This record gives sequence, C-alpha cells and structure tokens, in this order.
Amino acid sequence: MNRLRSALAPLRHRNFRLLFFGRVVSFAGSAMAPVALAFAVLDLGGSATDLGLVLAVAILPQVFFLLIGGVIADRLPRHLVMVGSNLVAGVAQAIAAVLLISGRAAIWELAVIAFARAVASSFFFPASQGIVPQTVPADELQSANALLRLALNATNIGGAAIGGLLVAAAGPGWAIAFDALSYLAAAAILLPMHVRPPARAGAASFSHELVDGWREFRSRTWIWVVVLGFAFANGAESAGINILGPVVAKESLGGASVWGLVLAGTGIGLVTGSLIALRIRPERPLFVGVVATILIFPPLVLLAIPAPWPVLAVSTFLMGIGIELFSVFWDTSLQGHVPNEVLSRVSAWDAIGSLVLIPAAYAIVGPLADAIGIDETLWICAGIVFVAITAQLLSRQVRELPRLPPEPV
Repeated sequence: MNRLRSALAPLRHRNFRLLFFGRVVSFAGSAMAPVALAFAVLDLGGSATDLGLVLAVAILPQVFFLLIGGVIADRLPRHLVMVGSNLVAGVAQAIAAVLLISGRAAIWELAVIAFARAVASSFFFPASQGIVPQTVPADELQSANALLRLALNATNIGGAAIGGLLVAAAGPGWAIAFDALSYLAAAAILLPMHVRPPARAGAASFSHELVDGWREFRSRTWIWVVVLGFAFANGAESAGINILGPVVAKESLGGASVWGLVLAGTGIGLVTGSLIALRIRPERPLFVGVVATILIFPPLVLLAIPAPWPVLAVSTFLMGIGIELFSVFWDTSLQGHVPNEVLSRVSAWDAIGSLVLIPAAYAIVGPLADAIGIDETLWICAGIVFVAITAQLLSRQVRELPRLPPEPV
C-alpha cells in the first residue's frame, strides 16, 4: 500500500494532474495517427519512397525549430507554449481529415500538413520536458515521469489497434479527425495550469541563450554520448518500423488491421515498462535504461524474415518495455541533473540529436530497399541499432551516473 501511495503521490498536485490528463487526451488521438498517415499515403498510390518522404517532412522541421522552441519554453510559462502547440497541431490535423474524408487529398498536401504539425511539436516537446519539475518535488520526479508515460502509453494499447481497424473500415481520414479533436481538447485542459516562467539570471539575448543551452548540453558527456548513439539507433529503427513495416504488413502479414495489432504490442509493452519503472529505483538508472533498449533490435530482425505477426507482436511488446524503461530513466536523469532554467534548451538539443538522422533514413530507406531488397535493408537497420546502443555502454558516465546528483557538502 505504501509503495502504491508513493507511486501515485504526484497526482496530489493540481498542476501535475492537469498536465497528466492533458497529455493523456492528446496522445489518445496521436496513437491512431501513424497508422492512418502511413495507409493514407499508400492508399493514394504512394510507394515506400513516397511514405518515407512524407514522414521525413514530418521530422525535418523539428531539427531547425526545436532550438527556438527550447529558448521560448525557458522564457515563457511552459503550459502556454504547450497550449499554443496543441492548437496549431489540431487545426493542421483537422485540415488533413477534411481532405481525406472528402476524397480530395494529395500526397503533397499531406506532406505540407505534416510539416506544420512538426513545427508545432518543436515547441511542445521542450516545454513538456521542462515543465515536469515545476509540478512535483524532486523526489517524486521518477514517479511523475512513470505516471505520465504510463497514462500516455496506455492509450496506445487501444489507439493503435482501433486506428488500424478504423482505417480498414472507414478510411484514414476519420482516425486523423479524432487526432485533431484530441489536440484541441488537450489545449483546453492545459490552459488552467498555473506555472510561472522559469527563473532566469537576466535578460540575455536569444543567441546568448542558445549558446548557454549548447554549453550545458556538451559539458555533460553522458548526455551527448547517449544522444549521439540514439541519433543512429532512432534513424535505423524508425525507417525499418515506420517505412518498411507497413510495406511488409501489406504484402505479407495481412494489411492495416494486423499492423495495428503489431503496433499495439508496442503500446502494451510501454505500459508494462511504465509499471516496472514505478516499482524499481535502480542506483544507476541511465545504465539500466540503455541496456533495456537492446530490445529494439529483435523486431527488425523478425520483420526481415518475416516472422508470423503474433511473433512480431511479442517482439514489439518487449521492445516497448525496453523503450519505456529508458525513457523514464532518461527523463528523470535529465530533470535531476540539469538546472531547470536551462532544461528546455538542453532537451531541445537532446531531441535534435535524436531526430537529426531520421529524415535522411526515411528518404533513403525506400530507394535502398528497391535496390537491394526489403529484407536486406531491414538487416542493415537491425545491425545499426545494435551497434549504436551497445557503443554507449563504453562511456563510464553512462554506466555510473547516479539517480540524483550528490547533495552539496
């Protein structure tokens, strides 16, 4: 009982409750969006290369706008930055839904809308990372992060599966319409939060604050080593799962509904990982988290075979556990070791490094698969993931970083 009470302690705080429910509502819709967008492009006659380009456009703007979003989130009340981002993303998805439902959508229009939504996300992510320590005490950070991700990932269990069924039954436009409504509802929930702007030493210029964020980022070896490793791992995993996965599903596994169930396996794994993170408190959480992400490797291998979809779903379930353990422990490490007044900027650099290779991977994986074959390309993706993750463990700081910084003497 005491353990449960400790795990749920962050919900006692009003600002955290609003943050919690706002993000739950938003991600309930977003769980459907990847399946809907992938099959929207394929249904419009697009190829794996076309899908890769659309998804690249959905990522590339973040590489440029995240730094701006990080500075803004370290200057303004972070919940208002999140509200504005949700409103823009909701309108963008509403336009996409209307185009798809009316039968007037073109692939280039979906790419433009994905671009606009990516710009909005560039402001949301740094603010959402920096706001958590402003809503709970430091000793409740791990529980807060685990609860946030538990609730958000719980939506993926049904969201991905329902999204696949909805796409198969009514078309991708209706799934994207639900996503639009969820963004707008989340903005309304977040608006009543009372969060002050982060404390700042003075009225520094925009460029000076950018430099300060970079200095904080590069001064901690454990941060840039992990970010560099996941630049390669995320690129290879995202291209393999998000681009080649739907193609393999359409050709060999049974189509959108089956692929939705496979992705739902990831959602169940994410929830399970969150529950595990609520119960364990390793002394070296970053090390445990990095080791856990080796579970990203097997689904790529099984897609390359390809294995039957139930086996693939089990592997995505285990992958979800690994990703979630890393995510909770990584967020907690950043929030515990990086000063809050620069946390959004450091989180922006983190996100940029994690995303920077994904657009290139999306753009080249289709042509590469056409040239050497889908199976061979998936094997290459799997190899990159394995090397990129295990190489991080060569860093002593990654292996030994404590849960929280030592108390000053």
